[in-house]
This record gives sequence, C-alpha cells and structure tokens, in this order.
Amino acid sequence: MTEEKKTNLSDFTFENIPDIDSMSIGIVVSEWNPEVTEKLKEGAVLTLLRQGVSENNINVEYVPGSFELPLAAQWMFEHLEVDAVICLGCVIQGETRHFEFICNTVAGAISNIGLNYARPVIFGVLTTDNMQQALERAGGTHGNKGVEAAVAAMKMISLGRKISGN
Repeated sequence: MTEEKKTNLSDFTFENIPDIDSMSIGIVVSEWNPEVTEKLKEGAVLTLLRQGVSENNINVEYVPGSFELPLAAQWMFEHLEVDAVICLGCVIQGETRHFEFICNTVAGAISNIGLNYARPVIFGVLTTDNMQQALERAGGTHGNKGVEAAVAAMKMISLGRKISGN
C-alpha cells in the first residue's frame, strides 16, 4: 500500500499558531519572477495580519533577486527592530549551473545570518524546475510557501521566547 502524497502543504490550523501581536517581522522579497514572489508576499502578509500582527509591525522591502535576500535580511537585523525576517524568492532551473550556485549560496547565507544574529531567518525561496511548479507553490495546488514561511516565523519567535524565558 502506497502512502498518498500530500498536495497542499500549506494546510494548518490557526489555533496552533502562537499570538505574536507585539512582534515585528521583516519580509524581504525578490523582484525576480514577480508573478510568483508577489503571491508569496501576499500569503505571508495576510497570514501575519490574520494572526494579529499589527500592519505597522510588518516591514516589507524588495531586492533585485534571490541572491540579494541574505544581505537585506542582515540589514534588517542591524537597522530595524525585527524579531524575524522572512526571505521570499523564486529561482527556476535553466540550462546552466547558475541555478545551483544561486540556490546553494542563498540557502547557506540565510542560514548563517539566522545563526549569527540568533534570530529566525526563514527560507521562503522556491527552487523549482519550471514556472508551473513555482506557481503551484505560490497559491496554487501545492499551497502558498509564503503562508508557510509566516507560520514558521511565528513559531520560531514563540519558541525563542519560551526557551529564553521572555
């Protein structure tokens, strides 16, 4: 018997998400593939607002491409009072190895920034074979990874507060 593959990975219940109305969250969005990244941003912002995060506590900034996401996340931690940064982008496989270099570099840098600042930096970068796969993960049949990134940010902020006693 084979296990049925889950198609919409963005399903969750809001009752399981902590209340973080006092938290401030940065969102950095790649301008490359805007038909995808705008949908990811919309999903993240709507999820945060629905949970009670004040619109004034959501800071959205844009960068040219996914490669620039980590530096913008670092700047947010250095110059803004944010508890987490969500990085949203979309890198689609082409005919060259450029895809591999970008994806590996961005993933590693985003991870390092979170560790260096001891605050959540959420990897919301789609790395797909084609545009159709990206659209399916930006509000299509596979959910919206922007929603999932927002949920991850809220859960990580809550965990950090719990562990630190704040």
